[in-house]
Amino acid sequence: MRWSRYYLFTSKEVPKEAEIASHKLMIRAGLIRKHSAGIYSYLPALWRSIQKFSNIVREELDRKGAVELQMPAVQPAELWKESGRWYEYGKELLRIKDRHNRDFCFGPTHEEIVTAITRADIRSYKQLPFNLYQIQVKFRDEIRPRFGLLRAREFIMKDAYSFHSTRESLDETYNDMRDAYSRILERSGFKFSVVEAATGAIGGSVSHEFVVFADHGESLVITCPKCGYAANVEKASFYIEPKKYNKVNFEIVPTPGKSRVKEVADFLGVSTDSIVKTLIYKTPEKLIAVAVAGDREVSEEKLRGVLGTQGELADDKTIEDITNAPVGFAGPVGLSEEIELLVDKSAAAIEYFVCGANKKDAHIVGATWDKVGKFKIVDIAEAKKGDKCVRCKSLLKVYRGIEVGHIFKLGTKYSEAMKCYFLDKDGKSKPVVMGCYGLGIGRSVAAAIEQHHDDKGIVWPVAIAPFECVVMPLNTDNTTVVSEAESIYSQLKEKGIDTIIDDRDERAGFKFKDSDLLGFPLKVIVGAKTIKEGKVEIELRKDGSRLEVKTSDVVSKVGEILSDHKNLSLVSVR
Repeated sequence: MRWSRYYLFTSKEVPKEAEIASHKLMIRAGLIRKHSAGIYSYLPALWRSIQKFSNIVREELDRKGAVELQMPAVQPAELWKESGRWYEYGKELLRIKDRHNRDFCFGPTHEEIVTAITRADIRSYKQLPFNLYQIQVKFRDEIRPRFGLLRAREFIMKDAYSFHSTRESLDETYNDMRDAYSRILERSGFKFSVVEAATGAIGGSVSHEFVVFADHGESLVITCPKCGYAANVEKASFYIEPKKYNKVNFEIVPTPGKSRVKEVADFLGVSTDSIVKTLIYKTPEKLIAVAVAGDREVSEEKLRGVLGTQGELADDKTIEDITNAPVGFAGPVGLSEEIELLVDKSAAAIEYFVCGANKKDAHIVGATWDKVGKFKIVDIAEAKKGDKCVRCKSLLKVYRGIEVGHIFKLGTKYSEAMKCYFLDKDGKSKPVVMGCYGLGIGRSVAAAIEQHHDDKGIVWPVAIAPFECVVMPLNTDNTTVVSEAESIYSQLKEKGIDTIIDDRDERAGFKFKDSDLLGFPLKVIVGAKTIKEGKVEIELRKDGSRLEVKTSDVVSKVGEILSDHKNLSLVSVR
């Protein structure tokens, strides 16, 4: 490929909205073009990387026996109504109408479609198991798209769906897919972790995320360096030690205008972890009270798992109607028994605590759980730095990362709702057991840039670089230099090395800056001085090191270096 004929234009300008390295570099390197919030064109150089990553995905999934197909991006509402998600999914689901006023959605995921396909064909356990996957454009109407391709509204995703007669069979495929994802990320040069995760809007019983380590990642990952426990912050459990404070007599104390935990703690001279804060959540069916320690935050995903549905914080008027007090003064003592009370284990571990008195400008000091009516102890608080491992009580570590993949054991959630049944070996009708497996394609490539860059630009892993090598003639007015560069370029292509030649009539410094910005793994630098000696220079983008080689050896040396880099597997944290 000739740079002068390729659609690749770099830029010095970066929009103010670009907050993180990958977003800034993708714009500067001419890889993406924005059209609307969270909607981008993938320009040719990026598309090459996406195709390379997609091919790695296909190779590893095919290796595990998965079969590729293509499903429609626009899906009829009837299928989503069958599963119940038409009413549950929320505003992220882009709902549209056709000219006949029929309801459709632009699919964020394809459980309904793939279940509808398979229920038309599956009759017997003898037809199971199988695994179908696609690489498809999706759409989620994010409330705040940001970070370029890391949180876009339109995106490319690989989604796979497996179908089984038994949960044991699902377990086998789930482990196969976990292994396939790990191989995909290792081959693509990622440093990553596999962590326990919440199932969210997809549903199911078990799920794991694949998180690429990055300083500015949106995900927080909790890991135990001793026993290997790993989970995202929304899912992670942690060890809670009983908290015993000096016994204080039960008393209602005026706290005028002090509604926030820190304000109450400072006013009463107590620590925030001796306070129990009570929040009122609203579900489609009822109101729920949730109590957590004052120094904790509620994990919305954990709460969703406990409730079996999405909950959201009630509005101020509802809270006042329920608690007889403004926001910030609710408490578990004296709360109406008509409201179900869920008590996080962090709160249940406090022997004498401070809580809202369900009265304006008042808190209770010296409250105890024996003064509270019926309640259920649950695990709904987020883990944080300084917590101990729930398994071995070692100190947990917290990392930032980018979620690129998520796998789920769906069970029979969709097959039961959509009547996807089979006959077992005894002739009994049973719902198909399902799993689903998502991997962000564009998101992964953006995450690679976030993980691999320096102050000069992108530092692509060889396996997914747009081009593996750039041939760079420095003196385009020197016929010997140009001729030798063209010869090397042709030889590299003949050897199957993915190469671009920078044949633009530009200064050497300009070419170097563009090449470093684009992050091509190798430069073959052809200059007038070295050519006189029958040599050229090879520069490694990763560390800037250079070596001189004879022109006769350059092709074999480039192939050797690239082969070594491709065979380097970064060790993942599992």
